[in-house]
Amino acid sequence: MEENNKTDKKELFKGIKTMAFALLSLFMGPILLSFAFSKPDDKLYLPLLILGCAISAMAIIMLFKGIRTIMGSMFKKK
Repeated sequence: MEENNKTDKKELFKGIKTMAFALLSLFMGPILLSFAFSKPDDKLYLPLLILGCAISAMAIIMLFKGIRTIMGSMFKKK
């Protein structure tokens, strides 16, 4: 039996795109958090804090999802 272990290019690019969005989120989340912590008396403190935490959490989730997609495209047997 012959096994076909080629990389699925569409899945690979999908994973790379997910990793690119995660990279952007990895920078944007902490920047928003630093803006929020720099002025705790401002009226935008709470919305910036919530948004920064949500974007940071989303970045971590997207990192794992992107790595999982890339590994699945390389090592999945069809």
